[in-house]
Amino acid sequence: MADLSTLLEIAAPIAGAGGLGYAKVRAPGMYWSLVGLPVTYGRFRFTYRATMDVCGLTVQPSAFRAWFVRNVARGEVLPVPPRVRKIRPSATGLRVTLRLAPGMEPADVVAASNRLRHAFGVHAVHVVETGPGLVELRMTGYDVLNKVRVPRRFPRGRLVVPVAVREDGTAFVRDYGAMPHALTLGANQSGKSMYQRNLIAGLAKLPVALVGIDCKRGVELSPFARRLSALATNPGEASTLLDVLVTEMESRFDALRDYQGIAASTPDGQITSDLWGLPEHLRPVPVVVMVDEVAELFLVTSKKDEERRDRMVTQMVRLGQLARAVGIYLEICGQRFGSDLGRGATALRAQLTGRVVHRVNDKQTAEMGLGDYAPDAVPVVTSIPANRPGLAVASDASGGWSRIRTPHMTLTEAAAICSTHAHRVPDLPALAVFRPVVPAVVPTAGPSLVKPRPVTD
Repeated sequence: MADLSTLLEIAAPIAGAGGLGYAKVRAPGMYWSLVGLPVTYGRFRFTYRATMDVCGLTVQPSAFRAWFVRNVARGEVLPVPPRVRKIRPSATGLRVTLRLAPGMEPADVVAASNRLRHAFGVHAVHVVETGPGLVELRMTGYDVLNKVRVPRRFPRGRLVVPVAVREDGTAFVRDYGAMPHALTLGANQSGKSMYQRNLIAGLAKLPVALVGIDCKRGVELSPFARRLSALATNPGEASTLLDVLVTEMESRFDALRDYQGIAASTPDGQITSDLWGLPEHLRPVPVVVMVDEVAELFLVTSKKDEERRDRMVTQMVRLGQLARAVGIYLEICGQRFGSDLGRGATALRAQLTGRVVHRVNDKQTAEMGLGDYAPDAVPVVTSIPANRPGLAVASDASGGWSRIRTPHMTLTEAAAICSTHAHRVPDLPALAVFRPVVPAVVPTAGPSLVKPRPVTD
């Protein structure tokens, strides 16, 4: 019995250590909740002042504070670090809100983020300015881009779709109210199609009309046909469909103008220049136009196709310039995008506020996607490894950018979501002729329920 108890005393700690080591590799979220979070919280609490001092994030106290400490408190006058306002643990890390000391700016904390990462023993530290004099340290305890899980909590809105996860553990959402049009770039096997699947699956659950332009004979968007209001599979159909969309845009502007009825008796609350200002019974359904492989719309094989190309590009630029106000949004995707595509490429890019760039084959495409918004993000795009599909850099018009990664979703799963929500396809007579023909589902043969009876003589 004594030998058994001794064996248990030795084996239990070894098994526990082995279990924690396994969890750290296979279940980093569980390991962080059980071990990493308490250790990091304690390290932060006990070493905060000293860490801020050695990282250069302290300032000399004011004259009054120095006098008070020296003459009233009878203590040593020490440099003042940023004041901790709030500490919030999360499933992926720790968030700390700091009130900057007088004389400091957020750039000082950003410059020291790598030193803070090592000092607090976390995977990464991201600094976000949340207000005047306030910054938030978003510490992540492990690589959240390794096994991607979109958080359940994300900013809600009228047309907001969670698509990916940022490297600070928050959800990356496609918000059509903030960024009506977007450009998504990526080479083969970079994860661009995965991003598109997640976006379509999220939009399929919302009351919107989905319009697809896929000049690869529809191989990318045809699986989602049950949820699509229109689909063009070649440049000829795409040209006609874009003309119809521009006509739809103009008719919506006419309806919006007629509703305004700006007169002396019109109440201020009824004057609107936006789709969402209309009453719900008069509001047309939003339309999201998905363009897969935009370069196919620019390329021509003969001189007679140039007129059609110029018309298509002009119509897309018009949609990008005007259609936001009447609820028509563009999602432009492609492997390659540059000024050498032809006339109108740069004008179209200027209308696309949202930018998501995956691994690309040339630096010019990365510069076309991010060079005008966040030039410092271009080297990050060109260094994305090929063995991490779905990893991308997302930017916006404010100049900020972050690394994101899309969760894995099979084509079958995305198509099943679209089929489940096929009843949400709105009635748009202008697009009825472009509605893809979906074959009826033929029930599979199952086992016979008739019990066989033996044949007797």
